[in-house]
Amino acid sequence: MNKRAFLKTLSGSSLGLMLAPELLTRMAAASPAALATDNDFWEAMRASFKLTPDYINLESGFYSMQARPVLEAFIGHVRTVNLAASHYMRTVAVENKARVQARLAALAGCGTEELIITRNTTESLDTVIAGFDWKSGDQAVMASSDYGAMQDQFALQARRHGMENRIVNLPLHPRSDDEVIAPYASAITPRTRLLMVSHVVNLTGQVLPVKKITAMAQARDVQVMVDGAHAFAQLDYRIPDFGADYYGASLHKWLGCPLGSGVLYVRKDRIAPLWPLYGDRTYADDDIRKLNHTGTHPAHTDLAIEDAIALHEKIGVARKEARLRYLQSYWTGRVRGHARIVLNTPAEPTRTCAIANVAVENVAPAELARRLMDEHRIWTVAIDRPDAGVRGVRVTPQIFTTTAELDQLVAALKVIAG
Repeated sequence: MNKRAFLKTLSGSSLGLMLAPELLTRMAAASPAALATDNDFWEAMRASFKLTPDYINLESGFYSMQARPVLEAFIGHVRTVNLAASHYMRTVAVENKARVQARLAALAGCGTEELIITRNTTESLDTVIAGFDWKSGDQAVMASSDYGAMQDQFALQARRHGMENRIVNLPLHPRSDDEVIAPYASAITPRTRLLMVSHVVNLTGQVLPVKKITAMAQARDVQVMVDGAHAFAQLDYRIPDFGADYYGASLHKWLGCPLGSGVLYVRKDRIAPLWPLYGDRTYADDDIRKLNHTGTHPAHTDLAIEDAIALHEKIGVARKEARLRYLQSYWTGRVRGHARIVLNTPAEPTRTCAIANVAVENVAPAELARRLMDEHRIWTVAIDRPDAGVRGVRVTPQIFTTTAELDQLVAALKVIAG
């Protein structure tokens, strides 16, 4: 197969990702807020996913399945790459990945010279943490609610280089942005070089005021790295909106890509000082591609990113965000205030979106998750992090989730709560 045929075969936007005409018409006729409550519309959208009948899936925050069109396109990419094998990898793999990277950069709102495709958020942010030229006595600031893998990488740098990690606690129900910013600000000293902040806290779903935190830190000459694992393709924004120095995210969560796809943004002026994880003399120090030496990797996964973007853009991120926020508020509003049910997620809409964390008094998180699954066939994940003040189960609906399924969750929680 020649190069032209490869490009034609692997064009992600031509692989049947168009939504049904009636859905497109209904989307065009309604605002995102109005469409968010149109259950008939989202029931029709649900048909784009193949769902198991064995349980209600409310754990999309870890990995959200691909929609049928994206899955079929991905399988097609696997077959095509497998057919051509080394010929594909040695002729058009690099060119095709560059095309996908450009499409992803456009979605992220940045230039291709500031973005690379990775395998996940952990790889993205660990590339930054380990790439810093740490000196003994340097400091980093982060929150106890940040993702464990990144905290582990910071701990490794402390062992290796003698730098210091300062960990703060964030309020679960802040009354203002200042209450969230204050712990970070109080932890910064003249020796602080990097601050890590979660865009959406993975434990609770709280959306943090990233732009304000970034401005505060940078005013004190501290660089900012954002964990956007649960924000990218769930919330309506562009990465440069926050002014952060680094931003990492996973694409197999809210963008609906295959497992093993992520993104790393590095502001242009921050690229040169970063040390790559893997040696590569091909690129200049200020070329972000120096951070993207992946060896022989599953190229078909990269190609499917383009298909996922095509579907995501057809739906529209504003519509998606509105629906997800509605679903979360729908069920949390029905249990908030219950005598024995505790919500670890703010009620204020601007501080949340899809994810929420719920607990039942005197029921351990693991036991609550077990009972929801065994007794009510509802799949969630236990979160037991007393260091961050969070003990409960995380509930993460997706656009295929129905309000009827959430009614079952509410009923189950009330039964367990007695």
